[in-house]
Amino acid sequence: MRLTLHVWRQASSRDTGRFETFDAPDVSEHMSFLEMLDVVNERITQEGGEPIAFEHDCREGICGSCGMVVNGRPHGPQSLTTACQLHMRSFNDGDEIWIEPWRANSFPVIKDLVVDRSPFDRIIEAGGYISVRTGSAPDGNTFPVPKQFADEAFDAATCIGCGACVAACPNASAMLFTSAKVAHLGLLPQGQTERWDRVLGMVETHDEEGFGNCTNHGACQNACPKGISVDYIARLNRDLVKATLRARPAEAKDA
Repeated sequence: MRLTLHVWRQASSRDTGRFETFDAPDVSEHMSFLEMLDVVNERITQEGGEPIAFEHDCREGICGSCGMVVNGRPHGPQSLTTACQLHMRSFNDGDEIWIEPWRANSFPVIKDLVVDRSPFDRIIEAGGYISVRTGSAPDGNTFPVPKQFADEAFDAATCIGCGACVAACPNASAMLFTSAKVAHLGLLPQGQTERWDRVLGMVETHDEEGFGNCTNHGACQNACPKGISVDYIARLNRDLVKATLRARPAEAKDA
């Protein structure tokens, strides 16, 4: 396959950035999208140029590192597929491919296709964990969990934190990510002790980090490579209302 790549190049968040065009004359349809970029980078390096910076780690679709917009779609044209699992047979000989980083003020560009996703880490730090002692692994099997809750918690836990939901949302909202992280612990018995503090802390941090509000476009669900449902956002909103009402008496008492 012979392809023409238009790749976003940006030295840092202070740079304005621009597209650069690269010829890719020897692409195999069996390559993954990242392997194709590896080949292009090898040629750029041999010619004395600066290779394209892009983030990657496991290349198995489970670490969430390989976020990029391909032809206007987060992770590219194939649904339920991360960029690292996208293969070049999804494209045709002679195609032009436009490759950009996530576009969101809360995800400033570090270099080229790499963005700073540390706001996600800070949302997790605000409550995405269980700090109380819940026993060892065998103890966990002693808690009966209704199958519906177990299935929903597992589905929420498949969120890999790639940020495609933010890139796809016209409001640059991270509510799908936040709701999945709130739900996968809030649905389990071990997560009940901190359930209400968790939702308050994580939503507050979401807003402080500059992510927008959810206005029910559903673009996040369509872009999510793991198929996380917007139903978790509805669950998050219900938990947030309950947590806010439960917090009021304590605030009134303190006043």
